[in-house]
This record gives sequence, C-alpha cells and structure tokens, in this order.
Amino acid sequence: MTGPLPTDVVDLAVVGGGPAGTAAAITAARAGRRVVLVDKARFPRDKCCGDGLTTGALRHLEALGLDPGAVRSWQPIDDVVLRSPSGRTVTVSLPRGQGRYAAVARRVDLDAALLDRARAVGVEVHEGAACTGVTPGPDQVGLTVDGGRELRARYVVAADGMWSPVRKAVGAAVPGYRGEWHAFRQYVRATTPASRRLWVWFEPDLLPGYAWSFPLPGGVVNVGFGIQRRGGGVGPDDRVQDMAATWRHLLARPHVAAVLGADATVEGNHRAWPIPARVTDLALTAGRVLFVGDAAAATDPATGEGIGQALLTGALAARALGDGPVPADAAAVTGRYEADVLAALAADHRMSAVLTTILGHRAGAATAIRLAGLTPWTRRNFARWLFEDYPRALALTPRRWHRRMFTGPGAYRDDFAA
Repeated sequence: MTGPLPTDVVDLAVVGGGPAGTAAAITAARAGRRVVLVDKARFPRDKCCGDGLTTGALRHLEALGLDPGAVRSWQPIDDVVLRSPSGRTVTVSLPRGQGRYAAVARRVDLDAALLDRARAVGVEVHEGAACTGVTPGPDQVGLTVDGGRELRARYVVAADGMWSPVRKAVGAAVPGYRGEWHAFRQYVRATTPASRRLWVWFEPDLLPGYAWSFPLPGGVVNVGFGIQRRGGGVGPDDRVQDMAATWRHLLARPHVAAVLGADATVEGNHRAWPIPARVTDLALTAGRVLFVGDAAAATDPATGEGIGQALLTGALAARALGDGPVPADAAAVTGRYEADVLAALAADHRMSAVLTTILGHRAGAATAIRLAGLTPWTRRNFARWLFEDYPRALALTPRRWHRRMFTGPGAYRDDFAA
C-alpha cells in the first residue's frame, strides 16, 4: 500500500515486514487491534537465510493461518542426512503421516506470503517506507517515516533486524555488536541426492558450526555454512573475513561435491549475514517499544535457526497487549512480554549453549551423530529433537511435561488427513 499514513493514533505500529513483524501484526489484528506495518523494502524481496523451517516455525505459521500453497517454493522435508567430522553418515527420518515436521521455502516467497496474510486480516501495510526516527512519549510513540511523514501509535513492535534502527533511536543498542554467528549461502542447481534430502555436514574446521544443503523445488538447493564468531560477538574475526575462501574450499570437498552432483552450477551471488543469539542478555523493551526477532537477538545459539523464534516473539509481543481496550500501563505490557519471552526461550538458550560447547569439539560432534544412528528409535527421536524446538530443554522445563511430549503431531495435520 502507498499513500498517506493515518493521522490519528493507532493501536500498534510494526516496523519491519519479515516473519517477526508479520506475526505481531497478524496476531494483533486478529485480536481487533488497529495495526499499521511499515517496511523500507518493497516485496517480494530476498533475505539472507538458510530457508529452513523447523517444526516450531511450522506450527507458528499454521497458527497464523498461512497456507503453504501460497508459498511458491514450499518444499516439505521427510529425511535428513547428517555427516560427522569423522565421515560417518546417518540418515534420520521424520514421522510420516502425522503432520509436517520440517520444510524449506525461499524467504523471498515466505515473507511475501506472510505480508499478504497480514493484509488479509486487516493490517495496513506500507512498503518502501523506512522508519527514520522515533519519538517516545508517555502514552504513545511517534515514528518518522520516509519523507518526514509521522505515524503515532500506542505501542511499537520493532522487527527491523539485528541492527535495529529503532533500537538505536531509543538508545538501547549494543555498541560494536556483530552477532554470535555468521552465515554464508548461495543457491545451487544440483542433481541427486541433494535435490531430494536435507543434508548437514559437521565439518571439523567449522565446529561448532556446520554446512548445509537444503532442497527447494526445481532441483535448486540452498547451500551454505555457519560459524560461531570469536570474541562474544564484538570485534573483528578473521574467519568471518575469509568466508568466501572457506566457501570455495567447501564446495571442492569430495563428499560435498558428491552430494551436489558433478554438473551442479551456482546461481546468483553468494551472500553472508550475521546471526544474533543473545536474547537473555539484551533489552527486550524500551518504554512502549517491544523488540522481536533479530532485533531481540532471539535466534537459537546452537543451530542458528531464527524463523521460529521470530514468529514466536512477534506473536508474544502482540499478545502482551491482552484483550479488550489497549492497556494504558506500558510497564504491565512490557513486563508481560519480557516474562513470556524468557519463559519460552531462556531454558532452550541455556541448553543450546551447552550443546554448542559439545559440538565445538570433533569428538563431541562425532559421538552425538554416532549415538543418533544407533537404532531406529534413536534415529527417529533425534530427528524430532533436532527439528522440534521444544524438547531441546525439556528436562529443564517441567511445565512442558505431558504424556505425549515426545510423540506430538507436526503442523498442518489436516493436509495429511484429507
């Protein structure tokens, strides 16, 4: 949508049209809130990402009412192949016929479909409208949008990425912060077996990071790798500077080349991006502003997966407004949001930190994959543990315990029942 912004005060302004922002906008609009979303880009637009969707992400997408058929590059995943640093290969399979547990979709398609979903539930969307200023107030927040236009809202959800301009504008940025991880990806047109299965390589020189090949329709795969930054996310890192060279070496490794096929060809430009993963250490709110997704550094510290966490934090921010009239007490709203985010993610992030330590050593990664392949039971449950976010720290969160906590269905079950 183009045209003038509202001149009166809206219930919620969302800055950023990615998964976190659209989740907040959709959730709030369905609760009867008046929501305006602004984004500096015009959609469809590409976004650096591995394009993988975990079970948690899929459940959130289903709850938002997203139809997979609306996402052109949607690719269901049933089997995952893991390769340990020692060269051992294990295939783990996700449950069949019980819903969807993993999928891959290009962000250019997924984000556009989510934005269409937001429009469908009544969100007023303004593309090509960057937020250039923030003016906090006691009962509302003023946003300056491209061209000096003004937008006023009772609350603001900042879903504007790791280097959130909104966070900077309200004085909540971390100087010098560059993220806990850095990732690199390129699309490749590949032959079998890359075009049929999802592959993960735990390469000795990348640990605790890994390389991946995620299949998309039409014989295209998203191939890339992620590495953990040194120095706690602050300051330069020579491994990050050498990622293009690492990429060339990775493609030349025989076991990677064998998966991609002899006639594999790269498409477009390779791209790299930082990954923030410190949600428990970063301010989640500032006055009437709530930070979500990468702006809240909500990515999983062990896997670098962030779409599920983005969708979750966006929805939690909208739910913090409660039901009925928009709350006047900002402290109650922000307090509820902070508590809900920490309850949902803190234990998993602590467990992920432990896993990162284990996977940072060649022996630890090799042992984990060897144990995963011991029996059909371990292969089945390791796949669920890898892709289904909530069991990761289950032992630390008794509130999640229930009889079917290891056997719950996936998302979009109705598609299988039809």
